[in-house]
Amino acid sequence: MAILRICHFPDDPVLRQNAKRVSAIDSSIQRLIDDMIKTMQEANGVGLAAPQVGVPLRVIVIQMPGGQPMAIINPEIVERTGEQEVTEGCLSVPGYIGEIKRSAQVIVKGRDRQGKRIKIKADGLMAEALEHETDHLNGVLYIDHVESRDKLHQVERPIVPECEHR
Repeated sequence: MAILRICHFPDDPVLRQNAKRVSAIDSSIQRLIDDMIKTMQEANGVGLAAPQVGVPLRVIVIQMPGGQPMAIINPEIVERTGEQEVTEGCLSVPGYIGEIKRSAQVIVKGRDRQGKRIKIKADGLMAEALEHETDHLNGVLYIDHVESRDKLHQVERPIVPECEHR
């Protein structure tokens, strides 16, 4: 497994593109998932989308604190309910956090890394992570949801590798 370089806004246009659906789950997708998990863990992230590592494909990985990592291929949010106010950051927007509104619960459909259809019903942090990472696949960043500049705060910039195209 390799640690991939994470793309940063506004330097890399892949972060603003719509990612392409994965048509076949082959060894290259398995390797990408493994590398994304390793990269996410190394950067102390909760989630990571393939465009964040320069790969414009609809693949996300998520790992809740204390949980096991999971991959979702071609995720699609099919239902959103409620609303929660959250303070979010992003590995691709280092040095900032923002106060935004997210859905309180989501239902996501997609495929796991073996290609099996999955359906995930989530709330709290998991719902937030699923929405955040799925946004990345549509070229949307959390900063697009910040209602005003006074809800975006600068924080100490973490050390995260810069973008490297594969």
